Amino acid sequence: MFRFEDLQIWRRAVALSDKLFDLADQLEESKKFRMAEQLRGAVLSISNNIAEGSGSSSKREFKQFLNFSRRSVFETANMLVICNRLKYVANEQEAACLGELEEISKMIIGFSRSL
Repeated sequence: MFRFEDLQIWRRAVALSDKLFDLADQLEESKKFRMAEQLRGAVLSISNNIAEGSGSSSKREFKQFLNFSRRSVFETANMLVICNRLKYVANEQEAACLGELEEISKMIIGFSRSL
């Protein structure tokens, strides 16, 4: 088992990825291929950076990857807001996902401070 698999923030990020990959699939069905690709990349980067950072040899380096992960949270949030403005995602789905992103962001900050 890899270290990141024990991290609650990684688990939450992966669970959110599952939801947003479903949204990306819906975007592709509507021929919004670029939006789908950007959304997948942004949300996947959250858990990828947590995982990559967990393999760091120093706490400083791990914190840097957590910062990258948090920045990806903001990129994902931006994609959701734009999708909502363009009526690609319902208000309720946007609100739920933004709430989860906010919680993940707080968890990343807290975990980074604990290192």
